[in-house]
Amino acid sequence: MKIKCNFAKENLQHMEQKGKILIIDDNEDVLFALNLLLEPYVEKIKVTTQPSRIEHFMTTFHPDVVLLDMNFRRDAISGQEGFDCLEQIQHLDPQAVVIFMTAYSDTDKAVRAIKAGATDFISKPWEKEKLLATLSSAIQLSLSRKEVGRLQEQVSALKGDETIPELIGNSPAMSKVKETIYKLSDTDANILILGENGTGKDLVARLLKHFSPRSGDAFITIDLGSIPEQLFESELFGYEKGAFTDARKAKPGRMEVASGGTLFLDEIGNLPLAMQAKLLTAIEKRCITRLGAVSPIDINVRLICATNANLRELVEEGKFRQDLLYRINTIELHIPPLRERGEDILLLAEHFLNGYNRKYKKEIRGLTREAKAKLMRYSWPGNVRELQHTLERAVILSENNQLRPDDFFFPATDKSRKEDEDEELNLEKVERRTVERALRASGGNMSRAAELLGITRYTLYRKLEKLGL
Repeated sequence: MKIKCNFAKENLQHMEQKGKILIIDDNEDVLFALNLLLEPYVEKIKVTTQPSRIEHFMTTFHPDVVLLDMNFRRDAISGQEGFDCLEQIQHLDPQAVVIFMTAYSDTDKAVRAIKAGATDFISKPWEKEKLLATLSSAIQLSLSRKEVGRLQEQVSALKGDETIPELIGNSPAMSKVKETIYKLSDTDANILILGENGTGKDLVARLLKHFSPRSGDAFITIDLGSIPEQLFESELFGYEKGAFTDARKAKPGRMEVASGGTLFLDEIGNLPLAMQAKLLTAIEKRCITRLGAVSPIDINVRLICATNANLRELVEEGKFRQDLLYRINTIELHIPPLRERGEDILLLAEHFLNGYNRKYKKEIRGLTREAKAKLMRYSWPGNVRELQHTLERAVILSENNQLRPDDFFFPATDKSRKEDEDEELNLEKVERRTVERALRASGGNMSRAAELLGITRYTLYRKLEKLGL
């Protein structure tokens, strides 16, 4: 027991003063002694002699552990006032960790306290080592409860999001994608989504989850392209406290949290070979082992993976395991690039325009015919994501009631750029756009517009008449 208590004391000393403690006792000497004893080991301490202050401290201080005296002045031996305080604390925080203290320790009160919801029970005067051991366990319990609560809230939020993702497009290529998604609605098969960056692979993954037997369960994602290689294992499988230097508390991995639901591994082609082997084992055995743990944890996940890489080429190059590829691509779903989707470009542009009109409180009524033609000529190397950003920028900067060609700016390297430049060689069109921009920039002030154009007001009036403006 002495070894165990010393270990608990060392635990507290190495916790970087984690844990906030509220002490409630009618004896000020007891409060002073506990404050002095515990201060080196915990983050913050609050004390009070008044049970009437419980609500204030529970709602403003949010303690991790409450040390509660069982016997106050009203009733010196029954402990009833302590039980009343416990009931109040549990009402304010059902997850509260409460340790009872009393100078009249006996088995009956201890049993009653635990049944009432107390975490533990210590007697006064206390043994220092035992008190530290009890407090160490209580703090760890509180932190674990909060971590579990956080994960449950995350999963509940995901479960509660009943909004059906919208896959916009009527082109033959997108119609085929939609048809495949609906065909898969009764299956639990692993899916591999292939497509260029920005084509909407994550949106398709969410649709697959929505139209699946696991639609009401968790949907957990990992972007393997944004995680440092050394963190892959801990993110996927989790870790136990002490598994590595910064592992101050246990943490479940994404596969464990997703159990019962769907796990979406984006950019699966970035997974290192060593981790590919461990992922394959987890899929085949349907269990994982946290870093630093001995016992495996059973899991039940549906796997959806996505990549813009050619995995078969990576297999031939020895950079991706063929057996893992077989496991993750029971069904392959190809998402076409935007340049192959025809007038879906205009459908998406209108969709984004409506959304950004609401966001930025604009009233832009569609696109001109010339603007639509310009969007259709562009090759969209960044796909739907690039189109979305292009529309957002245009809505923010445009001062027109319709989006025009000069509201869209594309890289000079794109092949459609030369066509735009050829179109802009028409002097009258260039002149018209320049004059219109000057008028917009000047707010209709003719003198200011003429100044911006570097001409006189008289010349500006002649140009307006000539151009029919």
